[in-house]
Amino acid sequence: MPVATANQTIGPYWHLIEDPSWNDLTRFGAQGGAQGGAQGDVIGGVINLTGTITDGAGALVADAAVEIWQSSPDASDRFTGYGRTRTDDTGTFRFKTLKPGPVAGLGNALQAPHVAITLHARGLLHPLTTRLYFANEPLNETDPVLSLIEDPAARQTLIASPDGPSTWRLDIRLQGDNETVFMEF
Repeated sequence: MPVATANQTIGPYWHLIEDPSWNDLTRFGAQGGAQGGAQGDVIGGVINLTGTITDGAGALVADAAVEIWQSSPDASDRFTGYGRTRTDDTGTFRFKTLKPGPVAGLGNALQAPHVAITLHARGLLHPLTTRLYFANEPLNETDPVLSLIEDPAARQTLIASPDGPSTWRLDIRLQGDNETVFMEF
């Protein structure tokens, strides 16, 4: 008689978030790059990304898997451009990565520096995907994806704020008031 297996809403690779090195995209020796960027950060320089995840009732989500991917700087042997971590008991996630620069969009449009975020958590049958943009980036005004979001308050749910030297914070709300904008694919 077959034995039922446990449901896993994020698939069979949950164990990868238990390795703390996966939240450090610089772990293979990636280092800084050219000057520029908001808040004095160096494009390609080391930054930290942090935030909390809350549900529709405002409760902290302490067991989510958070993945990030960025296409700038280019992936290499020293920089994978991909990371994965879990939220801790306070619903907080943390990543160490390189500050992205602008990337090509459709036609001649440049996309503002951003990081793609995917969330997996209990109760989510499909992952949620959003983006993290950086406050005070001039290209935010003309970014082709941000421009699709007509409501300025909704657009702000994707904008990370400075939270200390070379640290950026984006809090993610899964539902309700101030819900983060999520992308459909």
